[in-house]
Amino acid sequence: MGIEWRIVLSMEGGRGLCHPGPNCPAGMERERRGVSGVLSSLSLLCVILDLQLDAGALATSQAEIESHLEMGRKLLAAGQLAEALSHYHSAVDGDPKNYLTYYKRATVYLAMGKFKSALPDLSKAIELKPDFLAARLQRGNILLKQGDTQDAEEDFRAVLLSSPTNEEAKKQLDRVREVEERHEEAWAAYDREDYGEAISLLEKVIEFCPWDPSVRELRSECYLRIGELSKAIQDLKPTTKLRNDNRAAFLKLSRLYYTMGEHEESLSQVRECLKLDQDDKDCFSHYKQVKKLSRQLESAEELIRDHRYESAIEKFEAAIKTEPNVEIYRKEAKERICHCLSKSQHTEAAIKTCTESHQRDPHNPQVLKDRAEAYILNEEYEKAVEDFQQAKELDGENEEIKEGLERSQKLLKQSRKRDYYKILGVKRNANKQEVIKAYRKLAQQWHPDNFQSEEEKREAEKKFIDIAAAKEVLTDPEMRQKVDAGEDPLDPENQQGSGHHQQWPFEFNPFSSGNFHFKFNYN
Repeated sequence: MGIEWRIVLSMEGGRGLCHPGPNCPAGMERERRGVSGVLSSLSLLCVILDLQLDAGALATSQAEIESHLEMGRKLLAAGQLAEALSHYHSAVDGDPKNYLTYYKRATVYLAMGKFKSALPDLSKAIELKPDFLAARLQRGNILLKQGDTQDAEEDFRAVLLSSPTNEEAKKQLDRVREVEERHEEAWAAYDREDYGEAISLLEKVIEFCPWDPSVRELRSECYLRIGELSKAIQDLKPTTKLRNDNRAAFLKLSRLYYTMGEHEESLSQVRECLKLDQDDKDCFSHYKQVKKLSRQLESAEELIRDHRYESAIEKFEAAIKTEPNVEIYRKEAKERICHCLSKSQHTEAAIKTCTESHQRDPHNPQVLKDRAEAYILNEEYEKAVEDFQQAKELDGENEEIKEGLERSQKLLKQSRKRDYYKILGVKRNANKQEVIKAYRKLAQQWHPDNFQSEEEKREAEKKFIDIAAAKEVLTDPEMRQKVDAGEDPLDPENQQGSGHHQQWPFEFNPFSSGNFHFKFNYN
């Protein structure tokens, strides 16, 4: 720190300073010498002050540096890496020629996983102190992990030149040789399409060089060639961070996820590509395709949640048109259409579509469940039981499948006794108006007044009773629910222990006209 002194002498009334000589009066000469002496004294004073202030500042600065180093050490020991790094920054700024400070900051960077930031500090420490073996060894280790085997070898040899017995340097030098040999052999195996051998060779290379993106990319490509997409993705993902601006990796990941049917993850990866460059043509083109398909599929699922099955089917069919070349989307869309058709009670179409889906994927329990529900609506109970049983074998913990199997078994048992839907000749999804219409038609047909002989009348009476019972059961929501669950609400066995016994006393005149009144009790 310095203090600058300035003296400005003004001339008043024409007086001023002059150089000694014949033209300079004696008075002015004395004045000049006096001023010159004052200036000399002030200059000496400034030099003394500068020295004192610089010494004081140096002492203060050194104390601050030591304080930062001590705080950095404590915070590093406590695991507070970001705070420790801040103090080491200050220490480096305060003393940019201290090799040890750079080394300590590099240690913090490594603890934070920022090996790229650690390298310049290690190089600076080596520049300031070429025989600093710890820094050279650490740099060699980082270079090896990055796959920079030549520079790593130079560092390890330099360490051994100064310290021939250094065991770590010897071990790392052996690893350098092993990595180079295996890497070369892996490429040879890849070129002869021996992808399994290449993968095996690269395992050790990646173990020693985990920060080298090129070896991960090579192994990822090998996995792709043998159809192991998930493993290919696992190797490719780290390269997005190991390489700067790695848009190619993000796009490749997005396409792989898309091929696997994971459109949401595909969308996420291609967005990362566009964050790096929103004008990237390849990424933007792929983004538009994935976004369109993803919206259609998400919209279809939302419609299913709202029980709007017809609209959901339209969305799934649109999705198939959007992506006709990737089979997994067609397969999954057809499976969901099967579900929608079953839920919307389009039984014939549901059975057909679900059967096609089952042929594509025989181990999908949901398809079997949806087809079983359609079989129930179509009154094919044996087939329903069979599908639910297969579904249970595939997913034994699914409560809906367990309940469906139990229900279909009851319906099968019930169908072998008395089936109210069959009595009236209506489908299981018939509404109340359709039930009443069918009842009236059959009641008119089997009305006992229409028959003459006693035998015919007795047969008609039995039919008439069944028709009337079916109408009462299927128009009563509570009793119909029991029927759909596989129970017979009029079966005395089902009423035992229930606290009541269903009676059927009524006077029957279905058309409110004519002279016939048929009165009976049904037990």
